[in-house]
Amino acid sequence: MGETTVTTLEGQDRAAPRPVAEDRAGEGFLHRLRTPRRPRFWFEILLIAASYWTYSLIRNAVPEQRGKALRNADWIWRTEHQLGIAVEQSVNHAVNSATWLIIGMNYYYATLHFVVTLTVLVWLYRSHPGRYAAARLALFATTAVALVGYYFFPLAPPRLMNGGHFVDTVVVHHTWGSMASGDLKHMSNQYAAMPSMHIGWSLWCGLTVFALASAPWARVLGLLYPAATLLVIVSTANHFWLDAVGGMLCLAFGYTLARLWYGALPHTLPRRVPETHPTPLPSKP
Repeated sequence: MGETTVTTLEGQDRAAPRPVAEDRAGEGFLHRLRTPRRPRFWFEILLIAASYWTYSLIRNAVPEQRGKALRNADWIWRTEHQLGIAVEQSVNHAVNSATWLIIGMNYYYATLHFVVTLTVLVWLYRSHPGRYAAARLALFATTAVALVGYYFFPLAPPRLMNGGHFVDTVVVHHTWGSMASGDLKHMSNQYAAMPSMHIGWSLWCGLTVFALASAPWARVLGLLYPAATLLVIVSTANHFWLDAVGGMLCLAFGYTLARLWYGALPHTLPRRVPETHPTPLPSKP
């Protein structure tokens, strides 16, 4: 009986040990991905360039669907009338009467969208490296989700509406100010107005500067920048008010994703990335 018991115990297969080390390695890799690290200059340059190239390629490859875009513009215009906010035409004509002002807005629309956004990214990279990756993720996610809007909701800007009586300020004043006007119109999708990334990007810049800048005047400028951008996109008849709302919703998505990934909003993360030192190997007995 004793021999049988011993034989039975010896013959049983022992359960394979759980690969704890592998589990910990996987968790450690994910933890490293979600931990802010010191940004690398050339990697960031290549990432921004490749991302913007990809965004532009996809945005301009989306079928323009002119008929649907014009119908959507009519629907937006009717909806704004029902909401009592359809004042874009009045703003467009009023600002257009001041030639110096509207020309300045045309150049504002064409340049600051890129210049200010890149400036804020560089400032974050240099002065707030611990927050840079999370802020960059929020911006990139905002831009990526905007492509969904361009694909599923093609929208003509007010200046291209049938019978909208809006002034295309770039054409009228012969300024370089819009990729969708003049000789540049064939290089860009003219019916990608919803959501407005001028608002999405400018609001990202404004909130970032307001939250992190130490100088009061800089924080004030951070708040004024998206407000001025809103006035510009309406005055130049490039967007409806509701396009701006779409840009805000995209930004909310971007910040939500950054919050879920890093466990905190970008401005609440540590300013500096802590120095990491290699863990010393245990000494042999």
